[in-house]
Amino acid sequence: MSVKYKKRLIIFTRYPESGTTKTRLIPLLGAKGAADLQRNMTEHTLAQVKRLSTSHELSAEIRYEGGNESLMKNWLGSGFDYRPQGIGDLGLRMKRSFEDAFRSGTDAAVIIGTDIPDITDGIIQKAFDTLQQKNMVLGPAKDGGYYLIGLQKDTLSQAISNLFMGINWGADDVLDNTIKIAKHSRLSFTLLEVLEDIDHPEDLIIWEKSQNIINHNPRSECISVIIPTINEADNIAKSLASIGPESNREIIVADGGSSDDTVLIAKSLGARVVNSSPPRARQMNHGAAEATGDVLLFLHADTRLPEKFDELILQSLKRPDIVAGAFKLRFDSDIPALRLIEHLANWRSSCLKTPYGDQAIFISSKLFHQVGGFPNIPIMEDFELVRRLKKKGAIVTLPVPVFTSSRRWQNVGILKTTLINQLVIAAYFMGIAPEVIARWYSRSKGVSEKR
Repeated sequence: MSVKYKKRLIIFTRYPESGTTKTRLIPLLGAKGAADLQRNMTEHTLAQVKRLSTSHELSAEIRYEGGNESLMKNWLGSGFDYRPQGIGDLGLRMKRSFEDAFRSGTDAAVIIGTDIPDITDGIIQKAFDTLQQKNMVLGPAKDGGYYLIGLQKDTLSQAISNLFMGINWGADDVLDNTIKIAKHSRLSFTLLEVLEDIDHPEDLIIWEKSQNIINHNPRSECISVIIPTINEADNIAKSLASIGPESNREIIVADGGSSDDTVLIAKSLGARVVNSSPPRARQMNHGAAEATGDVLLFLHADTRLPEKFDELILQSLKRPDIVAGAFKLRFDSDIPALRLIEHLANWRSSCLKTPYGDQAIFISSKLFHQVGGFPNIPIMEDFELVRRLKKKGAIVTLPVPVFTSSRRWQNVGILKTTLINQLVIAAYFMGIAPEVIARWYSRSKGVSEKR
C-alpha cells in the first residue's frame, strides 16, 4: 500500500486595512485604494489556488499579517487554515512556516505571496512536481527576489535555517544570495519562469494588464506633453526620447524664438512645434491652447520623464481628491550637495504640496483652463498655478523621480543658486512685482542663463 504524498501550499498575505497595506502605493492610490488593491490581488491569487485544489490533493494555509483569524475567515471563507505570520523579518516567518508544515507531516511545502498577478495554478503545480525530484524550487521575480519557494521535507534542517538568515529582503540580490546558499548547502533546485510583482507605483500596469481592465483603460486617454523652449538644442532630444512614441501621447514644443537647432531637432523627432513669445508662462499657455489631450503635462526641456509616466499620471488622477500632481525631483549629477537640495525639494513638494515646474506638473486639461492656466508673469508662474490648484483639491507628488539637469546649479554655484532662489520666493511673498524680480534674477544668474 503506497503512502500518500502530502503537499501543503502556504499563502503569505495581509489583511487589507486602509493605511497599513501596500504603503508604497498610497501616494498614488490613496490609503483605501492601496487596501482595495491588496484585497483584489489576494482574491485573484486564491482563485488560482482553488482551481488547483479541485484537481489535486492539496492543503492550503493562509499566513496573515494584520487583522485576526475571524476577520480573515469573514473575508476569505472557512476553506483554508489560518495562522498569523508572527514576529520577525520575512526570512524568519518563512522558516517558521516551513518548520511547522514539516512537523505536521507534510512532504513538500510551497510558499507564495499575493502580489504576482501572473501566477497560475499550473505554475504552482509545476513547483510541487519539481519537489518530487529536487530539494528546492524557486520562482524568480523580475526585481531580483523570488515569488515562490518550495522545499522537500528531507531538506537538511540546517540548510533551511541558512536559506532564511542574513538576507536583506528589500535588496535586488535576494534570489542570487539564496542560490549561493543552496549551492553551498548542496541542495538540488530548479528555477521556474520569471514573473513580475507589484510593489511600486510603476508596477501597477502589470496588474491592469493581468485583469484586462477595459472600463477605464488608461491608454484610452491622451496626455499632451508641453515643453517650453528657448535654445535647448543640447537637451531637447533626450527630453523627447523619454516621452516615447506611444499613441496616447501628444508632444507640443512651445518655442520662444530659438536661434539654434531646437526647432529642427524637435520636428525631426516627431514633436509638433508652435511659436510663442516668452515668458515661459505664455509659451506653456499657448501650448495648452493647442493641445488636444485629456491631461496636460508641463515638462522642462532639460528634464527626462520616468518609464510608464503616463500610467502613473492617469492612475493618480482616477482618485477624486487629486486635482494635479508632479514627480519627485532628481538631478543628473552625483554631487552630494545636490542630494540635499533634492531632499529639501521633495520634502516641500510632498509635505507642503507645492511642487515646482522642474518636477513636471500635470493636470487635467479641463481644470487647467478653468483656473485660467499659468498667470502671465515672467517668474514664479509654477508656484502661482499650484497655489490656485491647492484651493481645488489635493496635489500628489508621485514617488518616482524625473531627472533634471544640474547645469544651473553648477554654472552659477550651488550655494549661490540656493540663496538666489530663496530671495526670489521671499520677494514674491513681499509683493514685489514679478517683472522686477525677474530682472534681478536674470542679472544674478548671468545673461547666458536659460530659463
